[in-house]
Amino acid sequence: MQRKTPPFRADHVGSILRTGAIKEAREKRARGEIGPAELKAVEDREIEQIIRKQEEVGLQSITDGEFRRAWWHLDFLEGLQGTEGYEMSGGVQFHGVKTKPRGVRTVGKLGFNGHPMLEHFKFVQAHTKRTPKMTIPSPSALYARAAAREAVSAQAYPDIEEFFSDLGKTYRAAIRAFYEAGCRYLQLDEVFLVLLCDPEYRKGVAARGDDPDRIPQIEAGVINAALEGLPADMTVTMHLCRGNFRSTFVGSGGYEPIAEVLLNGINVHGYFMEYDTERAGGFEPLRFLPKQKSVVLGLITSKFPQLEPKDEIKRRIDAAAKVVQLEQLCLSPQCGFASTEEGNLLTEEEQWAKLRHVVEIANEVWG
Repeated sequence: MQRKTPPFRADHVGSILRTGAIKEAREKRARGEIGPAELKAVEDREIEQIIRKQEEVGLQSITDGEFRRAWWHLDFLEGLQGTEGYEMSGGVQFHGVKTKPRGVRTVGKLGFNGHPMLEHFKFVQAHTKRTPKMTIPSPSALYARAAAREAVSAQAYPDIEEFFSDLGKTYRAAIRAFYEAGCRYLQLDEVFLVLLCDPEYRKGVAARGDDPDRIPQIEAGVINAALEGLPADMTVTMHLCRGNFRSTFVGSGGYEPIAEVLLNGINVHGYFMEYDTERAGGFEPLRFLPKQKSVVLGLITSKFPQLEPKDEIKRRIDAAAKVVQLEQLCLSPQCGFASTEEGNLLTEEEQWAKLRHVVEIANEVWG
């Protein structure tokens, strides 16, 4: 049976390959050749076009493709009170490639007093009759590697627990603002929690003096504080990712080390879970999923153009349905197609074929 509320049987994480027009306009803006109004005009036009494309392939959740952002997380975080962007000494190391050396840190008391992305959401809402979806980074993106003190001003927050308290309150205010703007489908993008599934990453965390078993509890507490008082008609999901940059990744490992806290201890309605390769392990950790929650199986890869055989995807859905009920499951790509503006290594046509593939399989499985 198809679903009338999110997450949908055929869904997607959100980011879309930037079009040539967007890339050209952003490059011109960086060189000072055009102003912000001219850039916005190009963004508006290109976003309208990808909204139509999402509708044409059959998706029910519609995003702006994150076309107004350079990063999946930094653009949002830099818009919060008490933060600043900065040039790091080096980029984040993925397998065989590094990102640009850009980061964000806390330099003062956190707060929320409006954000440009509220208008970004309203634009999508005004241009589709389907369900507009907003994606923002999970709170962990602000303190990155598990309460690492170097990301948080010791002057502003001599007590790290006060920082976590303010972070939860700041996100609660942001979520309320999106709700008041009309958002009923919000997604938290989470990388740092799921990296704790990687044995080598866990060793690194412990070597720094942090407890990899305590960090999921911290994260759950911040997110649950952010979701306090959530209106009954708003759906919040969490997308879990082991890294997605230029078709490569950061971490590996099944969900078992975080599964119970993740699925039973965080008060979101559902999870977009990466399952496109063996790096994510098996479906056994889904046994912790409460019956009222959903899992969107990321069985279709956004990293490469080849279309997965439908029979293989259906077989894996059947395998997951042996752990949880089929009615709790949905289907999507494992991640977006462009977590940063550089994008993954496939063409726009191949990207739309992937999304159409998701819709077709979901229709065949759930009717």
